[in-house]
Amino acid sequence: MKASAFVYPWDVNGDPEAPARTAALGVEQVTLAAAYHSTRALTPRHPRHRVVTAEHAAVLYPAGDRWDGRELRPYAAGDWAPGDAFGEAAAALTDAGLEVHSWVVLAHNSRLGAEHPGTSVVNAYGDRYPWAPCIAQPATRAYLTDLAADAAVRPGARGTELESLGWYGLRHLHAHDKTGGVGLGDAGQYLMALCFCPACREGYGQYGLDADDLAAAVRTALEPVWQGAPSDGGWSGIQKLLGETLATTTRAYRDATARTLQEAAVRAVREAAPDGFQVLLHADPVSYHAGANPGVNPAHILSVADGVVVPCSSGTGTLTPFARQGGEGAVIAANFTVVSGMGGSPGTLAADAAEARGLGATELRLYHAGLASDGDLATVRTALAGR
Repeated sequence: MKASAFVYPWDVNGDPEAPARTAALGVEQVTLAAAYHSTRALTPRHPRHRVVTAEHAAVLYPAGDRWDGRELRPYAAGDWAPGDAFGEAAAALTDAGLEVHSWVVLAHNSRLGAEHPGTSVVNAYGDRYPWAPCIAQPATRAYLTDLAADAAVRPGARGTELESLGWYGLRHLHAHDKTGGVGLGDAGQYLMALCFCPACREGYGQYGLDADDLAAAVRTALEPVWQGAPSDGGWSGIQKLLGETLATTTRAYRDATARTLQEAAVRAVREAAPDGFQVLLHADPVSYHAGANPGVNPAHILSVADGVVVPCSSGTGTLTPFARQGGEGAVIAANFTVVSGMGGSPGTLAADAAEARGLGATELRLYHAGLASDGDLATVRTALAGR
């Protein structure tokens, strides 16, 4: 089963041993960041630094002419990824015998929301989520579609993985985060993810809903949650809080909005890419889920893209809906965190991979070769050697 390890350009550039060390893990491929959100990352083996702070979302290569004169455009990276950082790292990794695929983060950009607040998701209370561009807005959709093509099809890349190509919600790894005081559960997260920007208010109207009445209903539905009342899990919990009609209608609107954006972005990548270029989406099989692995309809997304990357560190059951719908040649990549300090379990990787294969996974993704300790990497090498 083919395996790919996630890496950042700053894990590779300036460290001449990094490409060979990555290849020695036993992976055939690397998924290399080309457009990424803000982060603070350890680089435990780099000869020049130990911590990299990416201050804002950026493309890790020089943006092209397509962005000239446009209000919404990608930001250049600072000293954490100068010049064509992606291209430099891709060349070094290719020379080490690794196949390079680009890793493109899309609807997750705090600087965009700070400088263009009108692009952000707005919840039922009027609070903006600057990290979450609203994917219903025409200008934002155009920006994300072009960014997908621009960042995915880089020299040296033979495929791409598109992350955050869908709705983002409240849940967000944020500096000094203090949002865990109330257990929102699936239902609360869904209600807090519903957007009430002008584009979404108009969208609800097209589905027969009055946006003001809907926002009031959402606030009423959330009152028991703020008071600490437990809610039913899953979709039934959402229907119980919001009511079946409002829940079903809002989901229909959000599902359609995400589907059409995913179709447009994948089409744009294919039009820009050479023949044989692989397009995968990071995805969750529950369509109402929001976040870095946005919810999709498995049958639909596998008819649009070449496959999916599915988070499996909390369990491999997420693979089953995709495996049931995947036809011949569909890629279903099981994504496991292998960094012990981030809750990963490299010691069970061999067993986890075998279980994933049994459930229909065709490939592995390992998060994250640059962040892992030497001990974690040694454990990964042993696990992959036994495939």
